[in-house]
Amino acid sequence: MSTPTPTAAPLAHRWWALVVLSLTQLVVVLDGTIVNIALPQAQKELGLSDGSRQWVVTAYALAFGALLLLGGRVADYWGRKRTFLVGMAGFGVASVLGGVAGDGVQLILARGLQGLFAALLAPAALALLTVSFPSGKDRNTAFAVFGAIAGAGAAVGLLLGGLLTEFADWRWCLLVNVFFVIAGIVGGLLFLTESRSEGDNRYDVLGTITVTAGLGSLVYGFTLAEQGWGDPRTIGFLALGAGLLVLFVWIESRVAQPLLPLRVVAHRVRGGAFLLQAVAGSVMIGSTLYLTFHLQIVLGMGPLESGLASLPLTIAIAGTAPLATRLLGGIGPRPLLIAGPLLVAVGLLYLCRITADGNYFLEVLPGLLVMGVGMAGVFIPLQNIALAGVAPHDAGAASATANSAMQIGGSIGLSVFTAIYAAASGGTSRPDPSDLVAGYSATFVAAAVAMLVGAVLAVVFIRGPKSTLLAAGPAPAMH
Repeated sequence: MSTPTPTAAPLAHRWWALVVLSLTQLVVVLDGTIVNIALPQAQKELGLSDGSRQWVVTAYALAFGALLLLGGRVADYWGRKRTFLVGMAGFGVASVLGGVAGDGVQLILARGLQGLFAALLAPAALALLTVSFPSGKDRNTAFAVFGAIAGAGAAVGLLLGGLLTEFADWRWCLLVNVFFVIAGIVGGLLFLTESRSEGDNRYDVLGTITVTAGLGSLVYGFTLAEQGWGDPRTIGFLALGAGLLVLFVWIESRVAQPLLPLRVVAHRVRGGAFLLQAVAGSVMIGSTLYLTFHLQIVLGMGPLESGLASLPLTIAIAGTAPLATRLLGGIGPRPLLIAGPLLVAVGLLYLCRITADGNYFLEVLPGLLVMGVGMAGVFIPLQNIALAGVAPHDAGAASATANSAMQIGGSIGLSVFTAIYAAASGGTSRPDPSDLVAGYSATFVAAAVAMLVGAVLAVVFIRGPKSTLLAAGPAPAMH
């Protein structure tokens, strides 16, 4: 996504545009968590197996992450306002299709469609915000508001999902998006100004096809690992995915206008940041989903109660963020990116001690609070260094790559955790609570190992003077 050309907009319209665009970001983020709370009920009603239920989450994250770079190009070339409106309308249609789904396949397809249109919405919203607030104090204020609302999206999703599932029906966790969509389309038509990149704008079609097919094959291969890592289909899809991604890199090195300029990821610090984003995404998406299963299926909490029980993680992240921000300016990102993953690993290892008849306040809450403190130490620095040293014309691609890494990491991580859960729980169709707890504990241990790997990545890749590591480009990374 190229750097938008600043254009003047009426002052009142600019602030109303901020409201519309922040609402959009809220919808995109909360849809990553709102379905988690509803998933146990949806699984029961639609007859989803433990292996296939993960695709309700994975389909959204995979489509969103794999198509974000293309979405940024479409917004730049076709028109950002137009892309925003089409993305918003499509997201609404996909939400309705998911809300009326008659079986698991329809729900999974609808979630993938949501991810596709979210991949249009997110970069278009960021570019429109940059165009509406090209510089100065107003720009800083606008991005602070945009980022704060995006950061609150996960918590809003947990609470809203719990309320709707508890007092209405799990389907309203999808249908509620219609109200946001209507407000977004009306506000977009009234307050957003069209803009697009000028010049020779060509789409990298081959790059788009290979990276999307490669990531899809890789994730599907990890999903099949539930049936055995030595299964020919598992090996075949993993090999196919790896081969297509190698082909994608080769294509990007040769096309004139690549979907992902390789210089964006070749930078050591940025490359390390993207890898850390992927690890953090895998842990946040995977571990929180299996925590939800434990709270509802084993401990017997209702949807609203489990949503509230998951909330301390988000509160701990938000409460620690100001301290992490101050430390970032004082000691730099490297110490935080080493200590943060280690703290998250400690919290996850605490969670692996859960029991079938355990107490939430003794077995779960302390682990969530420690995880939240550690995650703040991860997310705050990553948002600052993901664009370290990036050229202005690569800022959009770097922003989209950071967001894609989080979503794709979540997709792959959830697939791996599902295979680990299946092996640890015995893979029976009707496991008893002790089997479920064994499976959930195994996923928490695996997530802790992933965060230890994240700390090692920080040691290896996040090097250099503090001033260099914090030299970010002109546009912030999307959440």
